[in-house]
Order: sequence, then structure tokens, then C-alpha cells
Amino acid sequence: MPIDILMPALSPTMEKGNLSRWLKKEGDKIKPGDVLAEIETDKATMEVEAIDEGVLAKIVVPAGTADVPVNNVIGVIAGEGEDAHSVASGSSPAHEKAPAAVPAAPATVSAAPAFNGQTGPRIFASPLARRIAKEAGLALTAITGTGPHGRIIERDVKAALARAPSVPRVQDLKAPSVPLPAPSDELIRQNYAASSFEEVPHDLMRKTIARRLVEAARTIPHFYLTTDCNLDALISLREAINEAAPKNKEGKPAYKISVNDFIIKALALALIRVPDANATWTESAMLKHKHADVGVAVAIPGGLITPIIRAAETKTLSVISGEMKDYAARARARKLMPEDYQGGSTAVSNLGMFGIKSFSAIINPPQATILAVGAGEPRVIVKNGAPTVAIVMSVTLSCDHRAVDGVLGAELLAAFKTLIEQPAGMLA
Repeated sequence: MPIDILMPALSPTMEKGNLSRWLKKEGDKIKPGDVLAEIETDKATMEVEAIDEGVLAKIVVPAGTADVPVNNVIGVIAGEGEDAHSVASGSSPAHEKAPAAVPAAPATVSAAPAFNGQTGPRIFASPLARRIAKEAGLALTAITGTGPHGRIIERDVKAALARAPSVPRVQDLKAPSVPLPAPSDELIRQNYAASSFEEVPHDLMRKTIARRLVEAARTIPHFYLTTDCNLDALISLREAINEAAPKNKEGKPAYKISVNDFIIKALALALIRVPDANATWTESAMLKHKHADVGVAVAIPGGLITPIIRAAETKTLSVISGEMKDYAARARARKLMPEDYQGGSTAVSNLGMFGIKSFSAIINPPQATILAVGAGEPRVIVKNGAPTVAIVMSVTLSCDHRAVDGVLGAELLAAFKTLIEQPAGMLA
């Protein structure tokens, strides 16, 4: 029986991918573990490996194709004993078929909670299909899926939109109100003279960043806590550590610790000291993490990504520094793997190197906090009852109020401030 090669979901946020190139051609023999193609996701370029044995009978989606939906057929493998030519000429991939006529009865299964906690049929639909239906106000219960096992996919929703008058809207089923749609692209363009701008199409990363930030801003109840940290002791300790760094064969220091490395370590230790803040909200339970996995925002061309230092509280400053240099290099080359950036319990976003004094950051789900770090600068403070000049850094902690209450967030930020101002405690 022919085997379909499907566009894989290589990250939780992936809905579409670009098929960069095929590493096998039609007629090639394939065995499990062979690299078939390269897929460009919103985060990185990754390889797709074969899990079946046979002959690549047909390439359905050619190299260079953009925005291929997850689970679409991209190629067909002829199994053992099958004629590859016959399979290629006879294959009819799902995404090449015309959408089936939508019968009256929707494809649903066992009962599950629906709107407002009421009981209703459970609906299997792709994330993209759900989003399009939600934005259009269509009820998924009135749409029949033509995807694998009756799953509702993008084309089903678009076919329903074409018959919009006959398809029930969400409000007809007494669903929660749907937010007003954003102005159309054409309406926005009308505000500007045609020759006054250049259009640069969004890539997958920019689309994903936009979607996730809108979701985070709408669904996470943010509140913000700000404090100032005296960096004098930290700067002195950093200089001493870097001066004592061993030299390699070329006479260069084996490591060079940055202020950001101290910040990552301090935030991790603060989460261990205030364990109730080291949590993730879910609708059914609070996830209390055993380690402090700290994400660090890294700017790359076209956007940003947040690789994660795992169990940062257990690592030395030199190890954290080495991991961050490796992550930054691989992020800019789009070579990070999903396990490098998925999860985490908090994050650091540092704009101090650009001279930004303070700012507030949007939480990156599923994390419950993010620390926005400003520049360290000379300021006049009062010490021992007298004015003096110190290097002071402002930081703002954004908290998910569902998981971290005000007092808990304040305790976490106070623990962080103590560690930053007494940095020798991080070396114990």
C-alpha cells in the first residue's frame, strides 16, 4: 500500500512550513533514517527523516514551495512489492482532491465540554482551521472534516466560508463573543500613497511572533513589578572572575562572563528560593517546576527566539556563558532544535546594551514570568545616609496573575535583587 509523506509539525506553534529542498529524487530507494527533505519552520531549518522503507514514487510538493500546511501530503512512497510508476500515476493525495460536499451531519465523536462549560460533541480540527473559523465566527460543529480520520482542516473551513449564509455562526450557538476583526490589508494600504512604501511579505517567523504575542496579550493577565539593582559589587566580581580565567593554547581566556550571565543565574536561583513562583498555569492544575529553566531572548534577522538554559540554578557562570554563545550562534544560523527553545519557566529580555533604561516585556507562553532588563548607568543614590554615585540597573518583572500573585512576584523580584547586589552568593 502506498505510504504518504506528510508535512510534519516540527514545533508546537507550527501550522505551515516551507519545503526548502528535497534530498531524495523520484525513484530513489529509501530506508528508515534517510533524510528526505529540509523544512523551514518559523524557528529553524530542520531535516525530515524517513520512517518507512520503499521507493520515493512521487514528489507532490516541489522544492521551494512556501506555506505548506502541516499534515498535507508532500510525497508518496511505494512499499515493498509495489511498482513505483503505478503508485506515482495512481496516487491522489488528500490536498489535491476537491473538497468533498459537506453533508448535514458533522464529523464529530464523543461528548466533551463545548461553549461556556456546556456539554457538546468533541471536534477534531487543526489549529489553523480553528483559528480561521474563530476569526470568521463559524461554528466548527457545522463543518465536516475531510482530513485524516475526519479532521477539520483549512480547506474545509474555507469551503464553509464560501457557503457562509448556510453555515451557522458561533453567535448562533450562544458562543462567547468573537473579537472584531482587524482592518483588512487593503483598507490599511488605502491610508498611504501607492509609491510611498515597499511591501515585504511576512516570513513564517514574523507571522508566528505576531500570532503568539497577540494571544499572550489577550489571554494572559499581565501585571508588572519594577526595582533598581546596585551593580557595583557585581561589576567588581565579574572583573575578578574574568581576570582569573585560564588561558587556552592561543593565550585567550577560556571564558568571558557577561552581566547577562549573572542575571540568568540570579533569576534561576531566585526561582529556587521562591519555588511557588517557579510555576506554569494550566486550566486544570498548576505545574510546579523542579528546576529553573530560563529562556533568554536572542535577536536574529527578522525576529527573535528564546533558547532555554536548562536547570540554570545548577550551572556555573562559565557554563551558562558557553551555552549562551552556542545558542546565539545557532539561533542566527537557524539551527536550533525544538528542544532548545520549548518550555521554560521564565525568561530574560535584556535591552540594556541599547541604552534602554526600562521597559515591560510580554510573557512568552507557557512561562509565567519574564524579566525585562535595562541598562546599568551611574546614578546618585543614598548610602549610609550620604549621597554617592553607583551603577544602577532597573528591571521589570512581568507576571501572569493566574500563576503569580502580587506578593509572590514581589518576593521573587526581591530575591533576584539580593542575589544581584550580593553576587558572591551565586558562587557558593
